[in-house]
Amino acid sequence: MTVRLPSRYEDLDPAFRGRLRPNRPLVELVQRARSAMAISGGIRFLPIYGRSGSGKSSAARELATHLPETKVLELSRAAVVSEATLLQEIRDARGRRDQPELIIAVVDQYEENVAERSAVPSQFVERLSLLDRGELKDLPVLFLWLTTSTDFQTDLAAATSRNERILLQSDFELTGPADSEWAEIVEETFAFHNQEQPLADFEVLRENIETVADGSPTLGATIERVGDILSQRVSRLQDLSQYQVVMLWPVTDGLRITRVAGFTNARDGYKLDWNAFYRELNEDDRRTLPLSELNRARLYFDVRLVPIAAADLHKLCRNLDDPDFEPSQSYLDRFEKSHFYSIVNEVWNPSVYSPLRERESSRADDARAWYDGGVTDKPTQLGRRIAKCLQMLGVNAEHERTIRSPYSTVRADVAVDRPGSQQTTCIVELKAFNTEGTRPSSIKDAIRTTLKRHAQFAGFLARQ
Repeated sequence: MTVRLPSRYEDLDPAFRGRLRPNRPLVELVQRARSAMAISGGIRFLPIYGRSGSGKSSAARELATHLPETKVLELSRAAVVSEATLLQEIRDARGRRDQPELIIAVVDQYEENVAERSAVPSQFVERLSLLDRGELKDLPVLFLWLTTSTDFQTDLAAATSRNERILLQSDFELTGPADSEWAEIVEETFAFHNQEQPLADFEVLRENIETVADGSPTLGATIERVGDILSQRVSRLQDLSQYQVVMLWPVTDGLRITRVAGFTNARDGYKLDWNAFYRELNEDDRRTLPLSELNRARLYFDVRLVPIAAADLHKLCRNLDDPDFEPSQSYLDRFEKSHFYSIVNEVWNPSVYSPLRERESSRADDARAWYDGGVTDKPTQLGRRIAKCLQMLGVNAEHERTIRSPYSTVRADVAVDRPGSQQTTCIVELKAFNTEGTRPSSIKDAIRTTLKRHAQFAGFLARQ
């Protein structure tokens, strides 16, 4: 699988560029320049210093996104050395209709190493001084020259000595987003460029990014270093476990449906959403839990959290104390249409997915009363009945199976054998709690327990 984490503006998806956060100091300075030019006319020049990877190119090129009635033009190399080419590119950018109030012409680190030993930069700035009194005196244009050298910035500012009026500011430094925002920006950038998959799906957690950010001078450097980590980990889980883990959570109403599904990517077969789980962790959890190992268990075992309507279980689960009781076919047919059945039987089809919804009916009311009436005190009998229903539908299922590994054991409330599948065994954990137990904090705790249990089962964590 190919994954992308672009660190340069040129490599960003064009649809993503408009999401870039505005650099407030630069936006405010450009706004003041536009107001000044509207009053006194002429052009303005701003040499911008910023460390490599600080976001100079992104901030400059996306100014038009945040400032209405402006247009950003990236000047070509030819325009830097030729007045005729420069004027032609500006005229082309201005156009004939819907002309912008301000053109922002950007020189992006043009041949800095060579330019420092030549007269090109000073000649360009001196040419701007002449154009300010000539061809461009009535055309508002702000010229930005981006550089990673403070000495070069000083030289550019000094070149305006013949016409100091055009110099907007001599020592403007673009610092980019606050370092506290870097981890979130990295995650947003990755998700957009990879079909909304989070970095956590590739074993790169928020803590990993923040550690990298703490030792990086700029956002760009952070992205590049996270990319290095990603390249090392992207294929680590190709040898997937033979087990799948499904947490089955009965729900009685729309609120509980929403709470359970909110921890998952529902359309993708209710796969556990790490970011949703992480958001529920408190600071103590984030500091003390073995998050990398828990996340690895989530990926390795393809963990799902599947809600099922209590109404789809109610009539199936009459006479729970009788192991020989057989539910009628009509109730089995309804159970067969549940999301849970399609996942454990590997017939999930996202193209025909429809969300689980609350149904107002006497059937739903009866099921709610049944579920709240004490049946959750019989999880073993519930698991046995669900296994029997799966068997009656042709699925090879067994209740209360103990599964062993060299590191630990787990008990499956229901185990489903799938000999022809890559994941030959589906371990079902029945989360039968009363309705008050279906709170975000309770769901988070149940997920944490399941992930820890299976991280130990796989040997990712030592048993305590």
